[in-house]
Amino acid sequence: MSLLGAIEAGGTKFVCGIGQEDGTVVERISFPTTTPEETMAQVVDFFKGKDIAAIGAGSFGPIDPVKGSPTYGRITTTPKPYWSNFDMVGHLRSHFDLPIEFDTDVNGAALGEATWGAAQGLESCLYITVGTGIGAGAVVGGELIHGLSHPEMGHILVRRHPEDKFEGFCPYHGDCLEGLAAGPSLSKRWGVPGVELTPDHPAWAMEAYYLAQALMNYILILSPQKIVMGGGVMKQLQLFPLIHAELRKQLNGYVQVPAIMDDIENYIVPPQLGDNAGLCGALALAKKALAAG
Repeated sequence: MSLLGAIEAGGTKFVCGIGQEDGTVVERISFPTTTPEETMAQVVDFFKGKDIAAIGAGSFGPIDPVKGSPTYGRITTTPKPYWSNFDMVGHLRSHFDLPIEFDTDVNGAALGEATWGAAQGLESCLYITVGTGIGAGAVVGGELIHGLSHPEMGHILVRRHPEDKFEGFCPYHGDCLEGLAAGPSLSKRWGVPGVELTPDHPAWAMEAYYLAQALMNYILILSPQKIVMGGGVMKQLQLFPLIHAELRKQLNGYVQVPAIMDDIENYIVPPQLGDNAGLCGALALAKKALAAG
């Protein structure tokens, strides 16, 4: 089996790894995300001299993943200092003459879960991360969704909880899904970080109310065969049964399928790849690049 290079490019840290075509990670390293010059020098140093056949990069965004676009391979309008309009693919190609696949971190994680994880063997799945921000990637018909750009499912509009007076924190939309339900909303709304809230705190029922609305929208539009929910907030495992119950309530029997009606605990699940979801997602992108040549 060929060795593959993987880059999980996060806004806080980069994780780089070497893995096999079966998704096994054999080597990994992480370092803080600082400037492109400093951070990418560490990326290049890690891969230099390694016998890899392709590189996959799943990045924080927004990015341009559309091949043929004038700005393909770039991180675009990110609020992350120094990284706006950075040509990540171009930089990698200047050092490595290898097939490279570039996508969002959540699209990569969706592909990883579809290839080796909770959605293995299925034609479609959705991966949503709920952490500092909210993002989602989708596999439909075995392919990642792209169009004008990439999906930005964390910024959909949702109905407000009747008891919620929090204005939202998204700098673009205020009270979109990310503004109301990402990790910072918990600390801003309740005055303490989410990890300090007890499992029976009313914050979690409100969180489930917003996340279930989002899942309802995604189900009605994409009809994924599996939904995988990761990120720091979803480590609060008490959220899963709350989301299951709230989603059924909001759908109100409209989507009559066994996965939702009878087996929702196995339909909306944590990442099977765990904390390796992002890195394995980048490996899945590298495997895709290798197959495409």
